Amino acid sequence: MRGFGKHERRWGSDTVATGKLVSEGSSPGTDTGASSTEEFVEVTLDLQDDDTIILRSVEPATFINIDNSNDVVSGFSGMDTPATASAPVSASRSPTMRRSSSNRLLQFSQELKAEAVAKARHFSQELKAELKRFSWSHGNASRILSSGASGGSTSGLESALAARAIRRQRAQLDRTRSGAQKALQGLKFISNGKNNHVKGWNEVQNNFDKLGKDGFLHRADFAQCIGMRDSKEFALELFDALGRRRRLQVENINREELYEFWSQITDQNFDSRLQLFFDMVDKNEDGRITEEEVKEIIMLSASANKLSRLKEQAEEYAALIMEELDPERLGYIELWQLETLLLQKDTYLNYSQALSYTSQALSQNLHGLRNRSPIRRMSRRLVYFLQENWRRIWVLSVWILIMIGLFLWKFFQYKQKDAYKVMGYCLLTAKGAGETLKFNMALILLPVCRNIITWMRSSKLGCFLPFDDNINFHKTIAAAIVIGIILHAGNHLTCDFPRLINESEVAYERNFGHDFGNRIPTYMDLVKGIEGVTGILMVIFMLVAFTLATRWFRRSLIKLPKPFDRLTGYNAFWYSHHLFILVYILLVIHGTFLYLVQGWYRKTTWMYLAVPVLLYAGERTLRFFRSGFYAVRLLKVAIYPGNVLTLQMSKPSQFRYKSGQYMFVQCPAVSPFEWHPFSITSAPGDDYLSIHIRQLGDWTHELKRIFSEACEPPMGGKSGLLRADETTKKSLPKLLIDGPYGAPAQDYQKYDVLLLVGLGIGATPFISILKDLLNNIVKMEEQADSISGSSRHSDQSVGSDNSSSHNKVSPKQKKTLKTTNAYFYWVTREQGSFDWFKGVMNEVAELDQRGVIEMHNYLTSVYEEGDARSALITMVQALNHAKNGVDIVSGTRVRTHFARPNWTKVLTKIGTKHANARIGVFYCGAPVLAKELSQLCYDYNQKGSTKFEFHKEHF
Repeated sequence: MRGFGKHERRWGSDTVATGKLVSEGSSPGTDTGASSTEEFVEVTLDLQDDDTIILRSVEPATFINIDNSNDVVSGFSGMDTPATASAPVSASRSPTMRRSSSNRLLQFSQELKAEAVAKARHFSQELKAELKRFSWSHGNASRILSSGASGGSTSGLESALAARAIRRQRAQLDRTRSGAQKALQGLKFISNGKNNHVKGWNEVQNNFDKLGKDGFLHRADFAQCIGMRDSKEFALELFDALGRRRRLQVENINREELYEFWSQITDQNFDSRLQLFFDMVDKNEDGRITEEEVKEIIMLSASANKLSRLKEQAEEYAALIMEELDPERLGYIELWQLETLLLQKDTYLNYSQALSYTSQALSQNLHGLRNRSPIRRMSRRLVYFLQENWRRIWVLSVWILIMIGLFLWKFFQYKQKDAYKVMGYCLLTAKGAGETLKFNMALILLPVCRNIITWMRSSKLGCFLPFDDNINFHKTIAAAIVIGIILHAGNHLTCDFPRLINESEVAYERNFGHDFGNRIPTYMDLVKGIEGVTGILMVIFMLVAFTLATRWFRRSLIKLPKPFDRLTGYNAFWYSHHLFILVYILLVIHGTFLYLVQGWYRKTTWMYLAVPVLLYAGERTLRFFRSGFYAVRLLKVAIYPGNVLTLQMSKPSQFRYKSGQYMFVQCPAVSPFEWHPFSITSAPGDDYLSIHIRQLGDWTHELKRIFSEACEPPMGGKSGLLRADETTKKSLPKLLIDGPYGAPAQDYQKYDVLLLVGLGIGATPFISILKDLLNNIVKMEEQADSISGSSRHSDQSVGSDNSSSHNKVSPKQKKTLKTTNAYFYWVTREQGSFDWFKGVMNEVAELDQRGVIEMHNYLTSVYEEGDARSALITMVQALNHAKNGVDIVSGTRVRTHFARPNWTKVLTKIGTKHANARIGVFYCGAPVLAKELSQLCYDYNQKGSTKFEFHKEHF
């Protein structure tokens, strides 16, 4: 039978096999001068039908009599049966105990009594000796336990220890199977991909072979060897804890020792992982964790998860943990208390809802989808594809049909000419492609007429035209122009011209004399002509503009040596695109001096271009004058962590916009020509305009530098942000704005439910939507209160006629909001990012009493929940939010989740909660996630009546 060990590091589980007992609780004795007095414990056990024993309690014995022979008589409580009773201890040499009808139970009770009493006496003596050595309350414990200490002080210590013993027993009883099962998912030192012992060990062995020297692995290489390259400090503490277990203090380990370490790290038993985590904190191996040790592990976890602010506040959060786990103020916590906090953190985080029921609904829906026949699945997908893309389909179909018609028209027209007999189908192809080029060169201007599109988006045409895809359509037309140039210029230069110059003089005079002159021209004569020069120059200019507009150059994905690095980035794209002015001039000239065409009315190039060019010229003229008309005054400037510049400016009286729209900004101090688009983060109801600009390129870098010089350093008592406002002594740079311009998110009000997803700075268009929703919610509540108050006043003061008249008017006064719920998911890599919109998130959490808006912050730099490197952070987060209502990571009332969201669960939860609803999914961020969300919306829309409509922001 196992009893009370000298330094037990783990208390037993609920159920123990027959014949074994795991226990260690006791009430310490006191030494007050009675040399013969000993203290014992009362153990309560349950004997189950399956021959197992459950430890119910270990408490100080109530009645203890010790005779001259120091034989002990201790009382045990009865078994948990209908006849349960407690038997007091008598003064006789044998215990008085209610006998059971089972001989086996009687025999076991006698053995257990003798063993428990002996171990209790031994443990009590050891505990007293240890307490004498322990510095209680900063050095007062030795005085309390000394022979000269008062009985009251000793009684206080006894009470504290007894209270902790009771809490420990309750915690052990509360450790249910569900809690233990949940714990298995926590405190994993290795990620799920490497948590498989055998598979992971093979990779660790390969790393050992690469990093090891002379058959030994150095301590400094341990992190890289086990896959914790990004958490080196944490891995070193883990190495030291594993070494202390083997009484080793070495800098090198061999392969066998590494395997032993790996086995303990990947142990699937939660108790083993918990003990290992405890050992990491308990560096002096006394079985206790002090506040200073808690502070050290918090700083270590914060460092591993790149949480610099949490590291600075480690002392505060260490005190918070001690306050929660050490209410007796003993100055230390034990293993069981750490486990209790870990298992009960979900109780503190009660605003985190489980998704099991939605996962079940998803599996059922997918199962139903799998049972469909292939023909039904194909037809279903076709119907959904048509429903989602019918606007794109009809626009592209009309466009393609127009191009085909123009090509065939010129193809057959030139087939009737004499030139066809010499040049053949090369001429027909070149002329057909040239006609499509005229059409596309005119059409490509319309998708970038932003003012016109913004106006048309709000009209009924928005129901039939996909204005969200204007930039994509612009790129598609550009691709068609490239194909047209290849066919047109390629056939002329490689086929038509060689056939013409090699024609006989007789055939030339008969077919081309009136077009090319009296003599046969040379190849260079054709190229040096007005048609040839203008054509070649257009090709060169468009090739430059097209190349610098590609993703590789515009996003600076291609790194070129200086000075060619100026060919990459937004500036190169912006300026090269202005070559189109020269292109259109050359195009008109080229179309005026056409070969084989006589008469100005047959030269139709100018006819194609007239209207689109005038519209675009008017657009640019409007922007030029409006930017000077919209004079703005900077009200406040702030520079946040993550290189984000916030500009708050006065709102011109004529500037009316919708949430989700954007505007162009120019700073003459940076560049008098460049305009850059930024989402508006203020709400339409605000009396100011605000934008958030992240440093991503040359222009934004210079803008931040200029405003940084204008900002003043933080004053005492204020935050460490660089700020400036109207009272700033230094003059702020001048700013010009132009807009607003339409964006997909501006149509959010037509959806029942919103799912807003922003990555990093991509959250900006949705902040305005959240603020607008909040303003509408507050207005509706105020209207409802005023209407109800007026109704009560009318009922009391006037008759039923006036009351009925009032009731007829009130429905008109009340404005309904179609959007019933909004879910905002913000995913970012840096903790400082949450400062950007801290005020908005706190305002929403405070004023949204009906729970219309649900916000979720995700920090990807922190390891996912269940990882040992983030376990303590999760505990502190749960405690602080429960006590103070503030998240320790974001500093707001919105909880911060760790790692990346499970988008499958997110969409399933929303779709299940809002059945038959029309859900608008708006995304702004990296293209990779856009594809995933779009595919998920496509998959879910095939399962049921809930419809997800995906929209992506384009800049």
